[in-house]
Amino acid sequence: MRALEPLAEQLGDVSMLYDIARMEMPFGRFQGRLLIDLPEPYVVWFQRNGYPKGRIGKLLGLLYEVKANGLEPLFDPLRDPPREPGFEHMEPALRPPRRSD
Repeated sequence: MRALEPLAEQLGDVSMLYDIARMEMPFGRFQGRLLIDLPEPYVVWFQRNGYPKGRIGKLLGLLYEVKANGLEPLFDPLRDPPREPGFEHMEPALRPPRRSD
């Protein structure tokens, strides 16, 4: 959580970070999926075409910045239940290649 504190302070609302990790998308093609798990192209579509009004629009705007900067693993401890940070939860195309020891 400490890595996200400057971002939260800048936003002025720490609960937004928890909402991104725990809130489900309330409408659309990916209704029911956690916001942090929305596919990046879907979030980019909102960034290009406009965010909905209200808190969900603010959350999607913040989520765009998170995904654009590859910060999704920082949200793993905020999930309910928390999961260990790691690349195995990322979309396969974004994962770094595994080392063969």
